[in-house]
Amino acid sequence: MSEARNRSLELWYNRVKGGEIKLPRFQRFEAWDNNRICSLLNMIVHDLPLGITLLLEVDTEKFISRYLVTAEIEIQPPPRVFEHLLDGQQRLTSIWRALHNNYEWEKYFLYLKEFDSTINSEDIENELGEIADEVIWEGRWRNKKNGNLMPIWADKPEECLKRGYIPFELLRPEDINTELEEWIDAALVSKKPKSGIEDFEIEYKKYSNEKIKLLNLINKFRVIINKYNLPFLSLPSSTTKNTALNVFINMNTNSKPLSQYDIIVAEIEGLKDTSLHDLQTQLNINHPSIGRYNDLSYLILYTSALMQEKIPNSAGIWEMDKEKVVENWDKMVIGLSRMAKFLESQNIFDNQRLPTNTVLSVIASLFTHIPEVGDKAGQSGILLKKYLWSSFFTDRYENSSASRAYVDYIALLGIINNKNKINSASQYLEIDVPILNRVNYPIAKEEQLINIPWPKNSSIRGRGILAVANYFGAFDFADGSAINISNIGNREYHHIFPDALILEANESLNEQIVSSVALNCALITNNTNRVIGRKNPLNYLKERFKWANETIVMQRLNSHLIPIEELKAGDYEELSGKVKAEKIKKDYEEFLTKRAKMISKAVGKLTQGEDIYVTDILNSELN
Repeated sequence: MSEARNRSLELWYNRVKGGEIKLPRFQRFEAWDNNRICSLLNMIVHDLPLGITLLLEVDTEKFISRYLVTAEIEIQPPPRVFEHLLDGQQRLTSIWRALHNNYEWEKYFLYLKEFDSTINSEDIENELGEIADEVIWEGRWRNKKNGNLMPIWADKPEECLKRGYIPFELLRPEDINTELEEWIDAALVSKKPKSGIEDFEIEYKKYSNEKIKLLNLINKFRVIINKYNLPFLSLPSSTTKNTALNVFINMNTNSKPLSQYDIIVAEIEGLKDTSLHDLQTQLNINHPSIGRYNDLSYLILYTSALMQEKIPNSAGIWEMDKEKVVENWDKMVIGLSRMAKFLESQNIFDNQRLPTNTVLSVIASLFTHIPEVGDKAGQSGILLKKYLWSSFFTDRYENSSASRAYVDYIALLGIINNKNKINSASQYLEIDVPILNRVNYPIAKEEQLINIPWPKNSSIRGRGILAVANYFGAFDFADGSAINISNIGNREYHHIFPDALILEANESLNEQIVSSVALNCALITNNTNRVIGRKNPLNYLKERFKWANETIVMQRLNSHLIPIEELKAGDYEELSGKVKAEKIKKDYEEFLTKRAKMISKAVGKLTQGEDIYVTDILNSELN
């Protein structure tokens, strides 16, 4: 019989560390993204319950097994394995890796609002108090010039603490008192008074109190993590292999609880004798374009919450007045419809090409306050454009997006309605909208754009780069048609600098040059495949798409912000081996660098709310 038990996170950690827990090798590898990992860690640091984990007790291992990723140990002989983790590996792996901060391209922090010196006393986040202690992540990348891991501040204790960030590895359940004290000393080094100054004793006491306060606060969360209960079901070691597999399959596929939307629907029908399902069906019939951007149920709930000035998340949805959802319905429909039209005007046509869903309810809710025509409509449109493109190219919505969207919404609404700031006689300005504050949320630089992954993935900036390219029309390489709402579904993700050339270079150089990056992607409709041979990329494209003349070449490539001169760099006809491979690598890097520069210039203008044309970018390249 299976048995339900409790186990502290400290004990889980030590068992993983000691090699006593392994994974059956049939389980998939890591699959969780940054936001899901943060969500998990936030549940833990706030001591909220998680689901049950499933273990199989082990006498003799029934399955070929492996250790959790990065928990591989080098103890010889290998320690005895006591348990196989049948369900819960994503949770345990995420916890283990975050507590060591050993992800290659992300670093996890505990954000302590109390120590965030970047928040001004009048800052809306500080006034509302909605963003409290939480786990966040920061993306990392390599500086191509010096190889440094960026941003540099993420490894500097003092710079981290200024932002209120505590590296998550300082919370791991081990004896790390020396490491913790050294980090705190480095984080507060500029606050330590020098002997001989006036009022040294008073200043030193302030400094000591600050150290104690910081240490106590970190230790508070260390205790929460150490004692956190992660319960589990335990199958006895006598369980057969087939039974264990059946339990694993059933626990991973058979659960389908009622959604929050189902419960809200029932509440509204009980209060108003109105069917939310019927209203949603009619909304989809009258405005089919809205549903292309997200599931209508989510859009309805999140927009309704914001219209009532509630955070667009589960908590805010529970708090909102259900009767007002129906009362505000017609206004909400107008807001959602105008939101869809606004995104279409930016050549963003569906959810697959939308960099972040977070903006949808914010824009829809704001449109319920914006007139259809007039000066205010024009000014508000520019503001929304700044907001939209800033969301694609800052890291504002990489973490805690619902709370941050709410804060941005309140400030944007204040500007649109000419309201005063909370507890202030001064009106809202753009600097009061956190996402538009370029000090705290700078726009991504060219070097950050170079390694952004393929936009078909759910990377905000990857899709953002593609959105910039599509903004200028993105004429199809084969038929010359501009991208639009009717043909977006037929477009495919195409490697501009041919994938086969990069693969050939990788084989010769024994390297891993990555061809599937956002800057090497264009959205087109032709799926013809031909042998590239030794052609340069431009000649290959001309032949593949049968372009008639140079004007067509220029027009179609320019509409994607593709640097044409860099595509001409090849002629690999007379080259072979390593010489050819080195030239391919050099040409490809120069192509990515030039396109990053062009995209970056466009982003700079779009985030300022400008209406721009491809000639604006091309002409700036010539000057």
